[in-house]
Formats: sequence, C-alpha cells, structure tokens
Amino acid sequence: MVHPTRSLPIVFALATLAAGACGGGNGGPKIEPLPAGPPLEYQLYWSDEFSGPAGAAPDPTKWVHDTGGQGWGNNELQYYTPGNANAAMDGNGNLVITARAEPETTPLSCRGGPCRYTSARIKTKGRYEPFYGKIEARMKLPRGQGVWPAFWMLGANIDVVGWPQCGEIDIMENIGREPSTVHGTVHGPGYSGANGIGGSYSIASPFADDFHVFAVEWEAGSIKWFVDGNLYRTLTPSDLPTGTVWAFERNYFMLLNLAIGGAWPGNPDASTVFPQQLVVDYVRVYKLR
Repeated sequence: MVHPTRSLPIVFALATLAAGACGGGNGGPKIEPLPAGPPLEYQLYWSDEFSGPAGAAPDPTKWVHDTGGQGWGNNELQYYTPGNANAAMDGNGNLVITARAEPETTPLSCRGGPCRYTSARIKTKGRYEPFYGKIEARMKLPRGQGVWPAFWMLGANIDVVGWPQCGEIDIMENIGREPSTVHGTVHGPGYSGANGIGGSYSIASPFADDFHVFAVEWEAGSIKWFVDGNLYRTLTPSDLPTGTVWAFERNYFMLLNLAIGGAWPGNPDASTVFPQQLVVDYVRVYKLR
C-alpha cells in the first residue's frame, strides 16, 4: 500500500484571493453564491454519533485502526495506536482522538528512533465506503505548532491501484501554525502532493475555540466544500490539469486522524502543549432523496 501524502495544496486563484490560501491570509473567506434552483434535499444514510460510554473504543463495526509509526508518507512523528489508547468516547457524545508526548524511554519505534508522540487514525475501510453524498463531521480542532488534524477520504481501490491513482478527498485539514484556517483539497494522478487542488477557509478566531461543521457535497462531476454551511470551493473536472483524470467516480472510505509533525505543518516546538485533542461530535453521510 502506498501511503498518501497530504501536502500543502496549490490553491486556485479565487480561493487564494478569498482566504489567503495556504498562507492563512487575513482577507477573509470568499463565500461562493449558492447555485440557482431549489436546494438539494438530503436524507441521513449513515452516521456515528459517538454515544458510547466514557473510555470505549470506536465502534469496530464502523471503524478500523491504522497503526504504526512509519511516517505515513509525510515524515510524520507519531505512532498510531489501536483500541482506546488514543481514541475513545468521552461519555458526552464525542469521540476524542488524543495526541500525547511520550518519554524518551518509550518502546515504540518510529523511523529514526523512539516514537516521541502517540495518536490515532481510524477509517471506515471495509466497513462503509460511500459513493457520492453529503459527508460531514462536527469537530473541535486541536491547537499548536506541528499539530495536524484531518477528516478525509481515500478511494476504496487503493490496495489495487495505489495512491494517488485511487484519489483522495480532504474534507478538512488544519495545521497548527494556521489556527484560524482550514483546507479542502483533492489529490489524483497528475495533481497529487504539493500539486493537489483545492481551497481554504478562514474565520476570525481559532478553530480550537469551538465546534464547527466541515462538509463536502460530492456528486457526479462536482465536489463542494463547506464550513458551517458556508460554501467556499467548488471543483469540477474542468479545474483539473489538462490530460489528467477525474478520480472521484468510485467508492471511498472516510478517515479521521491527528498527526504530529511532517513536511507540511513542521514539527512541534517549545510552544506546543501536549496532550492535544481532536474532539468529534459526529460523522454523518447523507444521500440525495
């Protein structure tokens, strides 16, 4: 399996001017006008409300864990653990993914030596793999230099064709040095890594201060990104580089993770406080009526 590289996206001109793109600018988000005609009508099709008892691991009928500390294609520093060690219900209707600093004596091995951080990465691979729909999560993000939460999707055929041929849809990514900006990006053959295509959205206060809803509406020939119901980027096949393929016409699985360090966010420094938490109220998938 080729591990996907979720690198700094190259943002199209509209999104760059609107929200400062990858630089976390202060120009404020551009809210695209909603399309003409009646609004789309969605009905709830799948969800996890994370209503289990405090300390319970993610529902194994819905989620599986990625584990290990091999850098995950991005020179990340964390070791992803199984079970409820770093991903557990809080008893108040939330899943909490916790990133912790570990002592120098940790037995966990990462590339280059002991793993100084642990965290969790869970996915719906083999459990639920939607094809189109409105896909959203209500979350409160962590904060701090080198902290990298993400809610994203990968093509279910990744084990056959590899990445980026399988395609990737990043619904929400945030890096700690941009506390008030999130990014939505796609990757595919010919537009992957630093050449990913997407946009960004900024607010006045850090996303760690409160819960926000991050969503995509993914339909045939179109992906739209939203924060708290505000549309900030629409992507169609005409936006792709000439000669490349729209890789978003297949089943995808969802992922939630909290990475530490890596090529895009940079590593934690003396200002970074641990533990840090990604708090997830729910993940929901809607289908058109």
